[in-house]
Amino acid sequence: MERAVVVSGSLAAQEDSTLSSKVSGRLQSIPVDVGSPVRQGDALAQVEPRDYELRLQQAAAAVAQARAELGLPLEGENDQVDVHVITLVRQARATLEEATKNRERIHQLSEDGIAAAAELDAVEAAHVVARTRYEAAMEEARTRLAALAQRRVELEIARKQLADATVRAPFDGVIQARVAGLGQYVAPGTAIVTLVRADPLRLRLEVPERESALIRTQQPVRLRVEGDLRVYGGTVARLSPALDEATRTLRVEADVPQQGTLRPGLFARVQIVVDPEAPGVAVPTNSLTSFAGLEKVVTVQEGKARERIVTTGRRGPDWIEIVNGLSAGDAVILDPAGLRTGQPVTTNAPVEPPAGTDSRRSGAGAAAPQHAKAG
Repeated sequence: MERAVVVSGSLAAQEDSTLSSKVSGRLQSIPVDVGSPVRQGDALAQVEPRDYELRLQQAAAAVAQARAELGLPLEGENDQVDVHVITLVRQARATLEEATKNRERIHQLSEDGIAAAAELDAVEAAHVVARTRYEAAMEEARTRLAALAQRRVELEIARKQLADATVRAPFDGVIQARVAGLGQYVAPGTAIVTLVRADPLRLRLEVPERESALIRTQQPVRLRVEGDLRVYGGTVARLSPALDEATRTLRVEADVPQQGTLRPGLFARVQIVVDPEAPGVAVPTNSLTSFAGLEKVVTVQEGKARERIVTTGRRGPDWIEIVNGLSAGDAVILDPAGLRTGQPVTTNAPVEPPAGTDSRRSGAGAAAPQHAKAG
């Protein structure tokens, strides 16, 4: 027989996200409403973009200015430049080279006794000043390079803010709620719309501790919802790594294709199939009696009737599963009305199961005589 764990659960959306703007401003348009299907990347809301367009132009102008200071064209994406070819540095280097040559010439004249000591001191001082200016020019060139990098980042931030003025769908789904309205001023993080993805649905279950060890991923599930006679199917997709200490239950999630009347939020009665071919015992429906809330069958032992209290499980069109109280192959009386334990009975067929009978398929009922009468 198929073995299943019966639990209750609820259906939820696969993804549920409340979307907001990353920038502040007034809502210029909201092209969607409740129930609107959207695709990933579709525009859901638009913040007035003019302020961010102006910031982008301002940042682009700052980049052009920084490029001009480095001798680069105003337009372009390549900001690589050799600091030694920058005008400021070339001018300082030329001054340093001139001061170096003057110093060497005066040194030579001084060695020949022609140049005075005052001239030597002057060229030495001029050389120090020229070297200092060259080093300052190199530092200034590096500062301008760093400033260009900063302006480039500011430009990217401005572009990002302009793009963030449009709220886009992060996944395919349907609009569940529209929170904000046209003309409303929204700050960063203000909710605008709620987007859900409901296919497949997420079926959330809590399995009791005693049955949690039977649950595995990829096991099939069957479910029913209130007001719908159809049986829907799904598959166990996720298991919690630990039981809830408060409720002693295992959190289980299954994926169920959206179809029929299935919607997020519905309550569901669920069967998780843990073993499609588990051994089981069943008897014919007309062998079971009920009295004072107890379910019984009447078996034949040594020619006498014997009542047995049984625990039943699932039911089919003409069979009832016996969970406890009988073993496979036990003979039971059909329509045992009036029989009590100890009464002698005579059967018109052998009570032993036929040779080669598979008890997993026959159950207790297949070994039962077709007719019996009280002695």
